[in-house]
Amino acid sequence: MNKNKDRHTVWLTDEAWDKVKDHYRTDNCSTQNEYIEKAIQFYSGYLDAEQADSYLPRVLAEVLEGKLGALGGRIGKLLFKLSTEEAIMAQIVAYGFNVDLDTLKKVRVNCIKDIKETNGEVDFEAAYKYQKRLD
Repeated sequence: MNKNKDRHTVWLTDEAWDKVKDHYRTDNCSTQNEYIEKAIQFYSGYLDAEQADSYLPRVLAEVLEGKLGALGGRIGKLLFKLSTEEAIMAQIVAYGFNVDLDTLKKVRVNCIKDIKETNGEVDFEAAYKYQKRLD
């Protein structure tokens, strides 16, 4: 790719020119002109990216929607499986034990309270100790 270069007069403040002189070698540029051209390209790219705000959020939203949709589907399947297993266990326990409805309601109230207090972290050992009055 052949890049023709033309001479242009650019007026810079002494402060800006000092920055060019201080930094062009740090950026591995062989000349100060190369540094200035790279700085212009970089800043122009920055401005172009700011104008791409309407494009980037749409693309990002589509990617996130796809990823989150797949994650939601997976979580939904796992919750269905977990709920099925819980229902089986509830049926077996209800069949095997003679618990009256009043006791069942009290257990439900206690369980809701425990779930709220522990942020959903159910501890079987704590439930066992509570039921056996070990604490």
